[in-house]
Amino acid sequence: AKAVEHCGYKVAESSCCSTVEEAVEAGKQIGYPVLVRAAFALGGLGSGFASDEQELKALVNQAFVNSPQVIVDKSLKGWKELEYEVVRDASNNCITVCNMENFDPMGIHTGDSIVIAPSQTLTNEEYFRLRECALKVVRHLGVVGECNIQYAV
Repeated sequence: AKAVEHCGYKVAESSCCSTVEEAVEAGKQIGYPVLVRAAFALGGLGSGFASDEQELKALVNQAFVNSPQVIVDKSLKGWKELEYEVVRDASNNCITVCNMENFDPMGIHTGDSIVIAPSQTLTNEEYFRLRECALKVVRHLGVVGECNIQYAV
């Protein structure tokens, strides 16, 4: 998040929490609804949306069964989800291989969603703005090789 912000772009509010109390405080700070995710877990294991403190506590307790930490994120449910595949070499040459768009809006786990490549609903301006962001962030991080950057629009 700090690297993205350093490059001049915004990241949705998020907080890593190790206790139920920390997660409740994060929910209050971020504002409901929130997304609760088990840290270090693939495939959306132990994640879900909470509309209030009671739902948050139930999700957090479930997530702690699989992980020592949870991530509480601002809910972006319903937003458009996009991804750019980027390759950078040691000489700082950087390209976007392709961009992809999830057919389903945010809220449907990426692994359960249809992905369309290249994206079909971005304007030219949006496409190039997201591409520029991806290249800036990858260069800032010094990635050598392939990586991806995901967006909620």
